[in-house]
Amino acid sequence: MRYGILGDIHANLDALEVVLEHLDHESPDQIICVGDVVGYAACPRECIAIIRERNILTVAGNHDCAAVEKTTIEYFNPDARDAILWTRDQLSPEDKDFLQSLPLTADIDELTLVHSTLHAPELFDYIQTVYDAFLSLQALRNRVCFMGHSHVPITFFDDKPISYFMEPEILLAESEKILVNVGSVGQPRDQDPRAAYAVYDTELKTIWIHRVEYDIDRAAQRIWSANLPRMNGERLAMGR
Repeated sequence: MRYGILGDIHANLDALEVVLEHLDHESPDQIICVGDVVGYAACPRECIAIIRERNILTVAGNHDCAAVEKTTIEYFNPDARDAILWTRDQLSPEDKDFLQSLPLTADIDELTLVHSTLHAPELFDYIQTVYDAFLSLQALRNRVCFMGHSHVPITFFDDKPISYFMEPEILLAESEKILVNVGSVGQPRDQDPRAAYAVYDTELKTIWIHRVEYDIDRAAQRIWSANLPRMNGERLAMGR
């Protein structure tokens, strides 16, 4: 099986369309998503429509939950909070039903999907330390867990001690369990503004993190034309 994995789209239609165009050339058997379809950018309805039309298995991100008031926005930064309030006004009842229906975790074959941490997915904490990774690896029952939330591609290995690296090609050892952050389609934060996505080939036991260029200026202009916070557009070119 070949899987295409998306994450943190954040209503960035321009990035999503280019990523899917490239991903289709990889001929995946299935495309899956680790959440945050909406938030920050100006095309939440269009991005939801693509996810639904293509039947992409998706778990809930914190912005998805906040858009339908399933989680608080008190801890959001002001730009993220303003975008969520704007997003709530844009969504149709069908869009809201879709976001309401998203699970916090999902298992498919030997894969697990989660947006944030696997040991406490409802809290939407970040995996920022080896100990954070240890807790989620302890909760992992499959070999591979794909996640997002930090918008930074990084892989944690269940070694003793736990190790990590940020290379774009990941080889799976037979006995290993790993956590793979696939980066962000719509708002990368690793100082590389190119959209990120992953491909996992279960036969080759290899995962690749791919980066593709897209029209950042157009995506930013959509944000500003919608009167969303200016920084939500400016940060796209900085990759942070």
